[in-house]
Amino acid sequence: MSGLFPENGPAEMQVFPLQSIDLVVMPGDHPFHAAESAAAAENWRDEIAANPALFDGRMVFFDRVRLAAGALQAEGHLMPFSSFLWWRKQKTPLRGVHIFGWAIPISSDGAVIAIRMGPQTANAGLVYCAAGSLDANDIVGGRCDLSGNLRREVLEETGLDLSEAEPASGWYGLHRGRRVTLYRYFRFERTAEELLAAIRRHMAIDHEKEIDAAVAIRSADPTAHPYSQMMLPILRQFFEAVDGGRKGVA
Repeated sequence: MSGLFPENGPAEMQVFPLQSIDLVVMPGDHPFHAAESAAAAENWRDEIAANPALFDGRMVFFDRVRLAAGALQAEGHLMPFSSFLWWRKQKTPLRGVHIFGWAIPISSDGAVIAIRMGPQTANAGLVYCAAGSLDANDIVGGRCDLSGNLRREVLEETGLDLSEAEPASGWYGLHRGRRVTLYRYFRFERTAEELLAAIRRHMAIDHEKEIDAAVAIRSADPTAHPYSQMMLPILRQFFEAVDGGRKGVA
């Protein structure tokens, strides 16, 4: 059991349903950034020497997270991406929680639509659904608009518009160490090949070039692609529901 949630909370990599999500953005510096800014700046010089395409924007990074009766609440601060990369290198970080959202696009013929990240990104080569960290653009009234973040990130990376899809009725979460994924399924009326073709058209004109492939996933086989580890419980959940005779996750 991770120390992230109380002992009666979900185990690591165990999917749990959510009734509500409240992500509050507090003023001031995140404690990790305040304590480690010099080391993060030194590490950043190494990062951009190896990958000059990286951008040191500000993201929302969390410090406190609570889960009770299906309600997830968290408090975070805006923090430079460079500090997050330094945090990510710590073997056992004591402060900080990375919370991010995933839209899980489902085609009309039952495939999960994912992307492979380009070589100039911080997650080069990994396959997962289009996503991005919460940032200043997602803050509305002092809280993170998670649904807005999903729409923006999916549109920017793939050209797909989530407003054209039917969202599933609920949200889910899972955690690994001090990382928390909050996700929701979105069903499109287009087939997998139609969605992949649309993404390829977007890739041809996208100057950011964040992704280098689009992928239709049709099973929970963990060896099919070099997945981000937190994709695996999601794929199991979805395809077990399909194999069980239901039309995926409602």
